[in-house]
Amino acid sequence: MTDLTPSILSRRSALLALGGLSLLAACGSRETAATASELKDLRDRPVRPLTPGQKISIDDGRYLIALALIHPDPVSLLAAWSGDVNRISPDMYRAYVEKFPTLAALPKIPRSGEPFNLEAVLAAQPAMAVVSVESGPSDEQAGQLQAAGVPVAFIDFFNHPFENQARSLALLGALIGRGEQAAAFNAFKTARLDAISAKVATVPMDQRPTVFLEPHAMITPDCCNSPGRGNVGDYIAFVGGRNIGADVLTAPTGKLNLEYVIQRDPDVYIATGGPHLAKAGGFVVGPDFTPELSQAGLRRVTGRPGISTLKAVRQGRAHGLSHQLINSPIDIVATEILAKWIHPELFADLNPRATLDQINQQFLAVPYRGAYWADLTPA
Repeated sequence: MTDLTPSILSRRSALLALGGLSLLAACGSRETAATASELKDLRDRPVRPLTPGQKISIDDGRYLIALALIHPDPVSLLAAWSGDVNRISPDMYRAYVEKFPTLAALPKIPRSGEPFNLEAVLAAQPAMAVVSVESGPSDEQAGQLQAAGVPVAFIDFFNHPFENQARSLALLGALIGRGEQAAAFNAFKTARLDAISAKVATVPMDQRPTVFLEPHAMITPDCCNSPGRGNVGDYIAFVGGRNIGADVLTAPTGKLNLEYVIQRDPDVYIATGGPHLAKAGGFVVGPDFTPELSQAGLRRVTGRPGISTLKAVRQGRAHGLSHQLINSPIDIVATEILAKWIHPELFADLNPRATLDQINQQFLAVPYRGAYWADLTPA
């Protein structure tokens, strides 16, 4: 993905959101959607809305959260899912099973990023296979599914979030007859993105802090995972930070040498983690962990050789963020958090906790419980 300025990213996301809203205005009800002829997925392939009672398969657990934003019983829509519990976090999975017990027995198919299993999808008998745009079935497999009466719809919430999220949610809404609900969330999110972008536009490029975000810090003994261009790197650019990984990594993710990180000495350090980092001793966060446990993990992450010497750590600008929150359909919360960390004075009025509370109350069928981010406090 090309390196885009935050203002360009904002305009592009806003235009796509508006495009999604226009799509939904035409396909807001099942009756109207059933006659829609211009509905297309992210590969510009024509798709048709489902009829009441039809079910889909999803190859990424995070699409369950997307469905939960726009439908009161997202599990009722599923013929099969990917079962990738860590992608939504074990605590969120338990919350879904508590409310929708049938999820535990739902047929499972390989998750995105793994080889596509045609037989597993066909065995689940979905009316449509909703798949990830960069790791779904091959063209041949998609044709075989189509021939078997299972059309494919490609979506994307994660690889290029500012380009594809609004359109993907709009498409899901149109497919399942929840167009108005998808439009409402897209409008909610776009308004907040525009407010952030307007403030970031006032900050000259040479005054934007350098940032090192280390995904899944300590998941392996070596350092240093990093976003490059695309994916999480897009969030850093959008909120007015300069991602040190983007200067040397052309892919969305990669590894940096510790020596390079030390030499760049970033202004802000952010570790992502979650329950999956408990065994590795990394940053843990969520309803299963106390603030003390989160702080202990963050101190271990920032206390490693090289990382502990960074000025971001020494000057109190080190933080921990749930990885499940940033790679999520509700990533507007993570976007606001990053904005506050990277430009604390500019975004002193932002309240990500209030945003998450509003999403819980106004949109989500299964609310998020507990804390999902933390600042490193003095020992």
